[in-house]
Amino acid sequence: MPASDDKHLWVNWDEYHREIEALALLVHKSGWKFDQILCLARGGLRPGDVFSRLFQVPLAILSTSSYRAEAGTVQGEIEVSTHVSTTAGPLKGRILLIDDLADSGVTLKAVHRQLQSSFPEVTEVKTAVIWCKACSSFTPDYYLRYLDTSPWIHQPFEEYDGMTIEGLKRKWGE
Repeated sequence: MPASDDKHLWVNWDEYHREIEALALLVHKSGWKFDQILCLARGGLRPGDVFSRLFQVPLAILSTSSYRAEAGTVQGEIEVSTHVSTTAGPLKGRILLIDDLADSGVTLKAVHRQLQSSFPEVTEVKTAVIWCKACSSFTPDYYLRYLDTSPWIHQPFEEYDGMTIEGLKRKWGE
C-alpha cells in the first residue's frame, strides 16, 4: 500500500475496522442516546451495520449518490432517495446519521435538511463520520479524524469501483 501524504490517505481493511470501532467508542463516551441509526449508502453501510450491532438499535438505510463518474472519483450532483429502508417502522425519535466521511458536506447537509422536513416524528438528529475534511461545508457532531489537508481517502473497498464481474473472473483465474 502506498504511503499516505497530504494529498492521499490510504486505509487498509484492518485500519478501516479499527476506525469504525474508535468512532463507536467516541459516540458512546459522549453519553448521547439514540433510538435508530440511519446510514447513508453506500459509504455509511459498513459503519452503520457495526454501530447497529454494537449499540443494539435498529438500522435504517438511505441511498445517496454523488461520486459516480471516473470509477467513483468525480463528484456530480447529489441524489438522495425519498425512501428509507428499515424494518423498524418510520424514522422517529433521536437519529444518529452515519456516513464514512464529510467530504464536501453537501450530502450530509442535504440529508439532514430532508430529515427535518420529511420526517416529523424525528426529534433530534446527530451525525457521525470517520473522517471530516477541512473543505467540508458541514461539520458532523462526531468525527474521529479531522483532515486539515482534505486528502483523497483511498478506502479498501475502492478496488471494486472500477472492477466488473469480468475483472473479478480474471482476478480469480476463471
